[in-house]
Amino acid sequence: MAPVPASVAKQAELLRMDGNTYFKKERIGAAIDAYTEAIALCPNVAVYWTNRALCYRKREEWARVEEDCRRAIAIDGGSVKAHYMLGLVLLEKQEYASGIKELEKALDLGRGANPQGYMVEEIWLVLAKAKYNEWKQSSSERLQRLQNLRDACEKALKQHNLLSVSEARDSSNDNIDDCSKQFEYLSEVFHKAALVDRPSQVPDYLCCKITLDIFRDPVVTPSGITYERAVLLEHLQKVGKFDPLTRVPLEQHQLTPNLGIKEAVQAFLNVHGWAYNMN
Repeated sequence: MAPVPASVAKQAELLRMDGNTYFKKERIGAAIDAYTEAIALCPNVAVYWTNRALCYRKREEWARVEEDCRRAIAIDGGSVKAHYMLGLVLLEKQEYASGIKELEKALDLGRGANPQGYMVEEIWLVLAKAKYNEWKQSSSERLQRLQNLRDACEKALKQHNLLSVSEARDSSNDNIDDCSKQFEYLSEVFHKAALVDRPSQVPDYLCCKITLDIFRDPVVTPSGITYERAVLLEHLQKVGKFDPLTRVPLEQHQLTPNLGIKEAVQAFLNVHGWAYNMN
């Protein structure tokens, strides 16, 4: 596509600014018209598409949101807003796996661009809710299958014991005790199998020492202490440039992603999806 003349690009930017003003005043129709005109002038600017998608999101016109977000991603694969809103659309369509994938992409992009940005928190909350609901559904199905299996095992065990007693013609206390122990062992096995889906405590080493919440984006300081990135950056800006616990002087450039803890958190969440709801 031929380059857009500077005068045309300037006009498109003015239309975008008009659209932003309309949007803030809740004049969604006028905002859509302004962004549509901007797109007509400069169709290769991703933000025009995402701005219009945001308007359609306000109206819950999900098909149009999806169309505009996919166009924006085709232009700029690093668009946080496009991946985020596409994820919302897919969740609305109950395409949970694809929606979660888009939200995870948006979160990674958002953390790289602005770890303290409001969108990172918003995306995380939506993603955590989606992951929790996904776990809740799979957990319910898993527990039902487990209960069905337990019922079948208990029925088979009863039939086996009845047959054994019948053949031996012996209902001594020893046989009764053996039967009782078998049912106790069976109950213990299924109790342990169900523990993975029972909410408990998140290990301390997977939680930020300031928020006490499970880590989302952990970073480690030169003192060897790991914190949640956004929380620590806020501390450095508003409280002072020092480590919150050791009080050692600290600058933002000294922070290092704690990939080991991040992987451990993800491994824990993969098994214990209930932890997405702990916050």
